[in-house]
Parts: sequence; C-alpha cells; structure tokens
Amino acid sequence: MLETNLMPYPKRKAFSLSTQNVILSGLAVIMSGVLIAAPSFAPRAEAAEARSVSSPFLYTFNVNGVLNETGSMSESSSPYFWLNSGGKMLIRNGLGSTIMGALPTSDRWSALYKSSSSVDTDQGKYPQNLFRLLTRSKWNNASQEVKFRIDKINTTNTPNRDGYSGILLMSRYLDGNNLYYAGIRMDGEAVIKKKINGTYFTLASKKGVFPGTYNKSTNPNLIPEKTWMRLKSDVRTQSDGSVTITLSLDRGNGKYETILTTKDTKSYGGATLTKDGYVGIRSDYMDLEFDNFRVQS
Repeated sequence: MLETNLMPYPKRKAFSLSTQNVILSGLAVIMSGVLIAAPSFAPRAEAAEARSVSSPFLYTFNVNGVLNETGSMSESSSPYFWLNSGGKMLIRNGLGSTIMGALPTSDRWSALYKSSSSVDTDQGKYPQNLFRLLTRSKWNNASQEVKFRIDKINTTNTPNRDGYSGILLMSRYLDGNNLYYAGIRMDGEAVIKKKINGTYFTLASKKGVFPGTYNKSTNPNLIPEKTWMRLKSDVRTQSDGSVTITLSLDRGNGKYETILTTKDTKSYGGATLTKDGYVGIRSDYMDLEFDNFRVQS
C-alpha cells in the first residue's frame, strides 16, 4: 500500500552546535563483552569522532549524562550515537530516556521547537514527541533490539498524532527519506514499512497485537504503559536481492514472539535498500525509557 502522508516527519530547521550549549553525554558501551569507559563531562562539548564498534554491540545506560540533538551526525558529542530529533536524550539511574514531561518555557529546546515544530510539540513543551536516535556505526545484515517502557502518552493536539504513531526500530538508514521501519503503533497494530525518497510503503502489518478499540481522543494508546517490553527487528539481504525483515516482541515475559515477517522486492516501492546503513529508535508522542540497546550482525 502506497502512503504519502503516513507517520509524517515534520520539516523543520536543523539545529547546530553553533546555536546551542551541548553537554557531553556520559555513555557506557560494551563491545564483544568489554566495557568501554565513558567520557567525562564538559560545559560545552566538542563534536566527537565516530568510533568503530564490533558485533555484538551492547549499549548500557549506566553513566548519567545528556546527549543533545545536533543538526548533523558529525556534530554529535557521542562517538556512538546521534540524536537527530527530540531535543535531548537523558541518561540517569541506569536508563536512557526521552525528555520526560513538559519542558519549562525557559529551556532552549522548548524555544527552538516552539519556533520550528510548534504544532507537533505543543508550542515547544514536548520535543520528545519527535524522538529519533541513530547509531553512528553502519550495519547491513543485522538484528537490533531494545528494552523499553512507555511512561506516558503526550496527547498533543496535532493532526500528525494518530493510530500510526508509536515506537519503531529504524534499519538501513541512509537519510531521513530512505530507510526501513519496524515497530508497534498506538492503535495496537504492528507494521513494517519502507521509506523511499520520502514516500512510505507498507510492506506488512498485523492488527490486534494489542487488544482494544483505538480512539485518538478517548483511548489514544493501546500499547501497555508502565510495562517493560522488548522490541527486535532483523534485516537480511537474500541472494536474489530481496530483503527479509522480521519483527519480534517480548511482552515482558522474557520470550520473543515473531509478530511479522515480510520480503521487500524491487517490484514494490522501488529498489530494495541493500547498502549499509545506520540503525536506531524512533518514538512518537510519548515519554519513553529504554535500556540494553543491542545490535548484532
């Protein structure tokens, strides 16, 4: 199914290091079972060079810090991650998270988002409504997973918040207009999508993954809140050039169940995405906590 306006990504001005203070994030990383020391803090962080990682790449959020959004990956103060959107990623008490709750009007991110994405962030109060976190390492045939918990839904009055909003894993990200998505939606549906040149194509979907009747106003989210779950995607290029994508979910019992499997071919939505790309997390209109982000080729 061709979709030109599903799960929109609002257009806005990119923010750069020259227009903001950036706090160097405290990050702890395990690569092949080895703990990598976290960098120290600085009032104005310099951009960090991307660091090579090996498989499996396990990221734990056990050193407090803040990673601020930057306008380009090369400006990120983390050698491992780029916060493309959402204002800030917080790292505290052993967890990563979006901004939690409404920002005060005095916060610089509130002011910036009020000017660039006012409708989607309730006049800048909730930059986390547009959270996009990407690795700085590229991957090809790989699985990625994350443990997550939705703290609350931000029922911002915008036409861009609807049943298709949710939490998704991004794969083979070339840029904001060319990538794969796999995840769960606020209306209880699971979905796998391809985005080519800015246009979304639904490769597979499954209704009723979470029961209930969705209503944007009276029942705006069917994904369990205050519950730790895990989401996993696996992307593989086959010998015929097609790409298989599998989405799995652990509802909190420690066991993954396969929710969706699909094959992307050149006959649908243009060419398949076979080049190495970045991976990461997207969440819409929610306060989200996460832990144990893992990628394995």
